[in-house]
Amino acid sequence: MSQFMAGVGQVCINPQLGFMLGGYALRPALGVHDDLQATAFAFKTGDTVALLIALDVCNLNWSRTELCQAITEACGVPAEHVILSCTHTHSGPTAATVDGVNFMEILKPGVAKAAAAAVANLKPAQMGWGTAWSDVGINRRQIREDGAVILGQDPHGTWDPTMTVISFREPDGTPIGNLIHYGCHNTASGRNDEITRDWCGVAIDRLQAESGGVTAFVQGCAGDCGPRLPNGKTTGNLQMALELGAKAGIDAVKAWRSIRRWEEAPVKVSFCELALPLAKLGTAEELRAKAASMGDPELLKGRPKKIWEQTLARAEWLEAGNVPGETDSFPLILLSLGELAVCPLPFEIFSRITLRIKEHSPYAHTIVTGHSNGSRSYFPSMDQLCRGGYEVNMFHGVFPIPFADDAEQPLVQGCVDGLRALYEK
Repeated sequence: MSQFMAGVGQVCINPQLGFMLGGYALRPALGVHDDLQATAFAFKTGDTVALLIALDVCNLNWSRTELCQAITEACGVPAEHVILSCTHTHSGPTAATVDGVNFMEILKPGVAKAAAAAVANLKPAQMGWGTAWSDVGINRRQIREDGAVILGQDPHGTWDPTMTVISFREPDGTPIGNLIHYGCHNTASGRNDEITRDWCGVAIDRLQAESGGVTAFVQGCAGDCGPRLPNGKTTGNLQMALELGAKAGIDAVKAWRSIRRWEEAPVKVSFCELALPLAKLGTAEELRAKAASMGDPELLKGRPKKIWEQTLARAEWLEAGNVPGETDSFPLILLSLGELAVCPLPFEIFSRITLRIKEHSPYAHTIVTGHSNGSRSYFPSMDQLCRGGYEVNMFHGVFPIPFADDAEQPLVQGCVDGLRALYEK
């Protein structure tokens, strides 16, 4: 068997002060609390090389194709072997252009440099992984007395309490690096005006200090999971983010210290386009009739007004000669390292979906990462569609056509089938 090799490269990707921070409300960055990083992990067995790159940004609102082209030019790894995963910090830069500078001008060379460094640093390695139960997160779809769903905390809702640490070291025990995986929005710091990785940054720094290896965070399925803050909300301030991050750091170190087995981890990668069904729009006439049935648009406010606008926009889209398709697809790049698999998805996935994929995966341990290889809005589990709320509204509001309400099953089945094929490869 060919030698398993791993390498890591890291580059700071801070924008200039004054750059607009995203997440809930746009505001200019007035300072830097902690640096944003592009952290690349390279894995190799034989002729197979793969990259998993963690980006301290909210969403991948920049061209994945352009980023992967820069990566391939820098180190030769093809786009089909590259996973780009965002930590989803809400105190990171947007896709806006500020003073003539677009963040892509910082992100692209930074990602390429990190990837090239990771490949250049490849060395014989062993991998170990451990888990810890963590209540850093909580279901954030709070149900009010009247049945409305708001962003808050629901102690009865579904969430995934498993925090995973994947660690790499040289055969003599010299640390190489670590990946922390957990599903929870990085929104604890709220609308602060300082650049920060949010709570996950504190956990990263703590595990890095304890282990001696470069550490990064990969976001899990956090579509319905927010930080468990003392104010009972899903957003707070920077102090709350630091407090929660300290707790997350303890959990990450606990997971790392639980590792008992270190071994070579053969690298396997697969690539396909996974197609999911789209919703049925109806005709332009039906959509206009639906909008008219909503009453006087001057009296509509909030969500009803938004639905009215979306309905008319879709009618106009059809009237312009556009023909809706039956499916839409996205690149599914699956990576396995020995008995551990990575399943990256370009959505804000609800936790029940990741639990289903993990349950039926043939691998000993599977991590499902959201905000990976693209950013395509929320993806609720079917059981939550009837409740509505912000995430469901965002799912249905994708223009011009959202995915069908029953798209969860083909998504889960497609991921599980892909993992099974990779396992048997």
